[in-house]
Amino acid sequence: MSSIGFGIDVGGSGVKGARVDLESGEFASERIKILTPRPATPEAVAAVVAQIVEQAGWEGPVGVTVPGVVRNHVVESAANIDASWVGTDARALFSSHLGGREVTVLNDADAAGLAEVTYGIPEASRGPVIFLTLGTGIGSALLIDGRLYPNSELGHLEVGGKEAERRASSAVKERKELSYKQWAKRVDKVLHAYEELFSPELFIVGGGISRKSDKWVPLLTCRTRVLPARLLNTAGIVGAAMAARRGSTR
Repeated sequence: MSSIGFGIDVGGSGVKGARVDLESGEFASERIKILTPRPATPEAVAAVVAQIVEQAGWEGPVGVTVPGVVRNHVVESAANIDASWVGTDARALFSSHLGGREVTVLNDADAAGLAEVTYGIPEASRGPVIFLTLGTGIGSALLIDGRLYPNSELGHLEVGGKEAERRASSAVKERKELSYKQWAKRVDKVLHAYEELFSPELFIVGGGISRKSDKWVPLLTCRTRVLPARLLNTAGIVGAAMAARRGSTR
């Protein structure tokens, strides 16, 4: 069996896909990115997913992440995509746009967390770990000894009277034009709240803003160690490709 898989990560601002070498966790092709359609309805997003797969010339199984609770491939929440996603059988939707091929669908942060466990920071596979993606919202993956508790959605936990992701996502930083110091205080407040509730041994922070972790991670005061994700913002695609491989071998 080929070690190459294909993953697509549906985000609030962009839909991104690439071939992934599942031996190393590295991209085996250039990443393709298309802006997330507005409104981000199921049909509109599925058309973009099909466009990426066609542009890549990929013909095998496909893994797709979405920013919402996903159970049995059905989307049950839609905080950062169109509300019409709720109740959508995402596997059937994407498969119909991809000529009936096999598709595996999962939560975006869960995919990223599993990728980090497999290819990223070794400590991610030991003890209680909280993986966070800071982007349009705050995605989360709860991990215990590398095993996933799916669909945790900690970004919607209320912190200081406001949803965590409305307080400290990287989108909030951009919208309010916050400095890294100002924004780090907001992230710190959220992490302190997570510490009190879950007592993790490690926070791993991912998303595009993790590329500049040196500008804000050292400003955090939580007692739990905070490390930038080793896979940075590639983890969602990698985790999606992993899921597609698992789905095709069941």
